[in-house]
Amino acid sequence: MRIVLSELNIMERQAWLQHAIAPRPICFASTIDKKGNSNLSPFSFFNLFSSNPPIVIFSPSRKGRDNTLKHSLENVLEVPECVISIVDEAMVQQMSLSSCEYPKGVDEFTKAGFTKQAATIVKPPMVKEAKINLECRVNEVKSLGEQGGAGQLVIAEVICMHIDDAILNSEGTMIDQTKMHHVARLGGD
Repeated sequence: MRIVLSELNIMERQAWLQHAIAPRPICFASTIDKKGNSNLSPFSFFNLFSSNPPIVIFSPSRKGRDNTLKHSLENVLEVPECVISIVDEAMVQQMSLSSCEYPKGVDEFTKAGFTKQAATIVKPPMVKEAKINLECRVNEVKSLGEQGGAGQLVIAEVICMHIDDAILNSEGTMIDQTKMHHVARLGGD
């Protein structure tokens, strides 16, 4: 089968790409607006892109339905900081609750039943239940377009990591990945 992406509508294109490029790790991005209201959103358009400097990128794409911006993106444009929390199996049900579309100002931490924990360097809170939290400063937001579905790459530098001791190896020197139960997104829901 040969598919020319320019011949597909946005929903078809997204479906083909998401099914082809999978699994994708899921993170939470915790952000805060200039009034101090926090936002928590899950992202499967996320990954590590550099270790020197330590860079992670997540992409709150413009909404395909109405081309509006996600609250996470609005927040990092106001306050260029975020906390990236790695989602594990124990958090899946709550993650689904946080992914619902809520009006601006609604606290997804509360809606999903997560606990806010103060970060040590940045303003947005960490997810206390997460076994890995990454405090980040946003270096750049790179827009990939103005149309619905266009990615908005949030390029964030990791400045501090918080690791739950329960997932460390027996020497306490590194994460034991057999103790992590990461969650990834496949193509569909």
